[in-house]
Amino acid sequence: MNRSLATSLPRAARAPATRAATLQQHGAWRPALVLGLVSLLLLGLAYALAATSASRLLFPAQADGSLLIRDGQVRGSQLIAQPFTGDGYFQARPSAANYDPMAAAGSNLARTNPALQERVQASIAAVAVREGVAIAQVPSDLVTQSGAGMDPELSPAAAQLQVARVARSRGWPAERVAALVQAHTQGPQWGVFGQPRVNVMTLNLALDDLKAAP
Repeated sequence: MNRSLATSLPRAARAPATRAATLQQHGAWRPALVLGLVSLLLLGLAYALAATSASRLLFPAQADGSLLIRDGQVRGSQLIAQPFTGDGYFQARPSAANYDPMAAAGSNLARTNPALQERVQASIAAVAVREGVAIAQVPSDLVTQSGAGMDPELSPAAAQLQVARVARSRGWPAERVAALVQAHTQGPQWGVFGQPRVNVMTLNLALDDLKAAP
């Protein structure tokens, strides 16, 4: 149809073609809306429910936060450090967040920062006095903070350094406490990744369990 013929058609004759084009344009939204809704239900709801159910079935303790429960009460988590008061407990690494999980963070100070060096030197002196050892014997993980400030683990050397103080405070032979530390020493992950470590949370709870045992 040439231009002259198209322009000569009445307006009523051109109206159906315009309406058909309009209806076809609105119909293109339907697949997009259905796809978005299905994706939301599958990926946002079904996947989350399936993953949560599988984790609770396969790893029930980890799915609940690796909680440490004694006498029906939550005493803490195996994954999060917390402060212990008294010489009868092992002390964890220092925390820039004051052991608050809601404020987990490091000090963000560079190794060359004078404030960091001053704090570390003061911590070394304090740990040496607390444990009754020379300054050169203080392991670095007892005076340095982890990236999140929530690290519950120490090196075996840092735990062994505290054995004498804990044993003296509880009136136990040092060998008894050292054996408990050895029992809670874990090797590298899967025998390959990381270094040997001692979880301070589980170790301190074991101390209390041993005290309560007949």
